[in-house]
Amino acid sequence: MSIHPSAIVEPGARLGEGVRIGAFCVVGPKVVLGDRVELKSHVVVTGDTEIGADTVVFQFSVIGEIPQDLKYQGEDSRLVIGARNRIREHVTMNAGTAGGGGVTRIGDDGLFMAGCHVAHDVQIGDRVILVNSVGVAGHCVIGDDVIVGGLAGVHQWVRIGQGAIISGLAKVTNDVIPYGLVQAPRSELEGLNLVGLKRKGLPRAEIAALRAAFRELAEGEGAFLDRARRLAGQTDSDYVRTITDFILAESDRSFLTPGG
Repeated sequence: MSIHPSAIVEPGARLGEGVRIGAFCVVGPKVVLGDRVELKSHVVVTGDTEIGADTVVFQFSVIGEIPQDLKYQGEDSRLVIGARNRIREHVTMNAGTAGGGGVTRIGDDGLFMAGCHVAHDVQIGDRVILVNSVGVAGHCVIGDDVIVGGLAGVHQWVRIGQGAIISGLAKVTNDVIPYGLVQAPRSELEGLNLVGLKRKGLPRAEIAALRAAFRELAEGEGAFLDRARRLAGQTDSDYVRTITDFILAESDRSFLTPGG
């Protein structure tokens, strides 16, 4: 373990093996740092915050502060960050609220580039990349393997399905289907994240099934939910079923639909 003499680690904080805390960091009394967590200089970790093993937090990040929510009344809430994340400079991640379940949760192996904000009660999966200055508002759910481009904003309560990609400067105000491709400036659902699917090694047959499913969602008869229900009853593809399950699940928002 290595703690710089200028750092402040308050009594009660729990530090795993091999933790490194740099100059002028502040670690609060309820903080838990897993094995080999590294805080570069000038990092603040406060509140009831847990950071998983091998995560690195870079300079001037503030992790675990109270929510930026006027409804917050000082209730106990938490921030739980998984393992092997890279949290770059000036990132802010807030604890949860009673109205949102009380926990903001970040998965494993994420990359959170400089200036990102993760608000209260957000739930983020594994291997997520938020590019510079992305803002994720309260109560959002972001699935595994999602990439959100620089300067994009995600509206509160929005769900982004696994494997989706959001372009830079996008304003995402509605749910995004799994494997969807959202383009700025009008943030329309323009297709599938085919590059990401190919990088994942998806078989051609699965990609063809996803393309056919997207065409049905875009051009089929009936309302969007009717098309999804019809697809759910017809498909043998687990990937297509991931999309239909996402669309048919309960949500507080409508969807970004193909072409609109």
